[in-house]
Amino acid sequence: MELLKHFFDIVLHLDVHLKLLVHDYGNLTYLILFLIIFTETGVIVFPFLPGDSLLFVAGTLAAQPNPETGHSLLNVVILIPLLMAAAFIGDNLNYFVGDYLGPRVFREDYKFLNRKYLDQTQAFYAKHGGKTIIMARFVPIVRTFAPFVAGVGTMTYRFFVTYSVAGAALWVISLTLAGYFFGNIEWVQKNFTLVIYGIILVSVLPPLWSFLKGKLGSKSQLTINN
Repeated sequence: MELLKHFFDIVLHLDVHLKLLVHDYGNLTYLILFLIIFTETGVIVFPFLPGDSLLFVAGTLAAQPNPETGHSLLNVVILIPLLMAAAFIGDNLNYFVGDYLGPRVFREDYKFLNRKYLDQTQAFYAKHGGKTIIMARFVPIVRTFAPFVAGVGTMTYRFFVTYSVAGAALWVISLTLAGYFFGNIEWVQKNFTLVIYGIILVSVLPPLWSFLKGKLGSKSQLTINN
């Protein structure tokens, strides 16, 4: 329980913790950020890592000067291509793991693989097709499972890689630059935790709406049948 509390504290105060990371580790911070984005995208058992808010906060720090050196805390010119690479490589690892495991995943329930998430992502594919890879970038959990499901057999690699590049670029560039240009506005700085809540809320709205719509649809159907 204490570990969970600490995790939520980090997520809601990412700006403070990331500043400490830069102060303590310097340029190694780039590697740490790379590994977090890579893991959230590429390792299917870690869909809960804070990808969206992390990109926004990283962009915010890239626009802040380091009081010790006078340079920015993070270099946005390094940050964007590095995290795009992390997102792309993670996506592709996830795709090839899905391709290797194949349909066996859908015949068995594994301890760390929630069948419900896999089924929801398949439904998402059926509705939106290839652009799911791009859309999924902006939806927590779905962005972790989407490339995995694509590898299981929904999508050929040639088709997948095109959307993977586009999705990684749009996701990283949009959120990082949003933080870079707007994260240091006075109101945002004074209400940073509220902004993080907002980013989390906006990112979970699509799956939440889909869930509620499915529940309401099921109840309506049950009422009609009765």
